[in-house]
Amino acid sequence: MEFSVSGDIFAWVILPALIFSARVADVSLGTIRVIFISKGLKYIAPVIGFFEVIIWLLAIGQVMQNLTNVASYVAYGAGFATGTLMGMLVEERLSLGTVIIRVITRVDSAELVAKLRGRNYGVTEVDAVGSTGEVKVLLTVVRRQDAGEVIALIKQFNPHAFYSIEEVKSVREGVFPEHHGWVMFRDPWGFFRKGK
Repeated sequence: MEFSVSGDIFAWVILPALIFSARVADVSLGTIRVIFISKGLKYIAPVIGFFEVIIWLLAIGQVMQNLTNVASYVAYGAGFATGTLMGMLVEERLSLGTVIIRVITRVDSAELVAKLRGRNYGVTEVDAVGSTGEVKVLLTVVRRQDAGEVIALIKQFNPHAFYSIEEVKSVREGVFPEHHGWVMFRDPWGFFRKGK
């Protein structure tokens, strides 16, 4: 009787938990791998892919060995969904990559430009004509981890400005603020070196 109870616990609790955990791990790695590929980090993505597929093989192997166990199917699907979410959250925390922030403003932008340049962000100003008349277009390429600070400055100096943010696949040269501490961990290969 004890053997049967422990067998049921393994089949309906422990095994599904293991399958769920394996799927969370492999799908999280897969999501991060795809994001790394899209950001041009081509040397890290294959290493992640290796571990991703090994974990996936272990998970699918357990499901195939237990085809009559409905809990395994549920755990497999739930692990996939959770892994996708976890992968996105991890990527968001890593703040990898570079973005271009476009600001279109009708008011004088000199103070905002001076503040951005004072913090060592490169800013390009362009005179343009919008649907309501003359405007200034400001362009700045920043590390994604710095986008929040730049947006806060835009809202502080021009709260009604229109702005948009786009991912940039690669950047060469440029003006970026120097960072200390975590940046050495986040950028060990110098993908975001400060331009000359």
